[in-house]
Amino acid sequence: MNLRDLRYLVAVAEHRHFGRAARACYVSQPTLSTQLKKLEEYLEVQLVERNRRRVLLTPLGERLAERARGILSAVDDMVEVARAQAEPMTGDVRLGVIPTVGPYLLPHVIPDLAQTFPRLRLHLREDLTQRLLDQLRAGSLDGAILASPIGGDDLVSAPLCHEPFYLAVPRGHALDHPEPVHTSDLQQTELMLLEEGHCLREQALELCRRNDVGEAAAFRATSLETLRQMVAAGVGVTLLPALAAGASRHGPDRGAISLRPFAEPVPSRDLALYWRAGTAREPTFRELVERMCTAPVLQNPTETLPAA
Repeated sequence: MNLRDLRYLVAVAEHRHFGRAARACYVSQPTLSTQLKKLEEYLEVQLVERNRRRVLLTPLGERLAERARGILSAVDDMVEVARAQAEPMTGDVRLGVIPTVGPYLLPHVIPDLAQTFPRLRLHLREDLTQRLLDQLRAGSLDGAILASPIGGDDLVSAPLCHEPFYLAVPRGHALDHPEPVHTSDLQQTELMLLEEGHCLREQALELCRRNDVGEAAAFRATSLETLRQMVAAGVGVTLLPALAAGASRHGPDRGAISLRPFAEPVPSRDLALYWRAGTAREPTFRELVERMCTAPVLQNPTETLPAA
């Protein structure tokens, strides 16, 4: 048994398909299948149930695949410890980001990071918070940009920015006025929200619960861009974080949307970069945070927006 065989087992557990698992491991499907069969013979157990339509792991296969993930993560971390000791800003870093941040932050920071750290290769993955956390804790991601706080002492974080929310309303709406919006003004309004799984949805629902505000249950969006377009079409109103709100000021339908600031206490969220406690990549992440925080979009995400 060797580390290569464990990587094959983990790939099959993740992809549930020999072909896709083989491509992920950069080997042929017969090679991967043969090595897994040898691993089963060595352990004298069945790890995989094979049929023409799909691949399933046996209960024992699932347990061993989970242990293999931990072993591979520890081995990869040993390699990173050695590399990071000498050159922390080199090599591959797998970074996750939530969808309500990625489109509005990454285009502003990635070009600068690539120019400043040319030997650092960022592999980016956009996904919902819980899936990113699962991948981070399993070792398939090295770090993730998330809305804080995140529970658990197995993760470490460094703050990126404080992001207030804005109310996005169609031009001419009753709430399209020059004064800051009070949350109590929303009591006769239903907010359009994102679908289940987005942390921003939970934050918006908390505001709704505290202020007796309803949700427009007939429509749930998969992205902030969809919500913005619905507001521009006059369908309803929604909340936009400052980064997304700032981007919408430059959109093609910007004249159809009014972004209204909130009066105190302003609804908001905090963004942070998270990584596993004890990872050898901690110096890398702290340097990345320091560099990202110099970007104008994070230094003042509300710079182009109306002040409260």
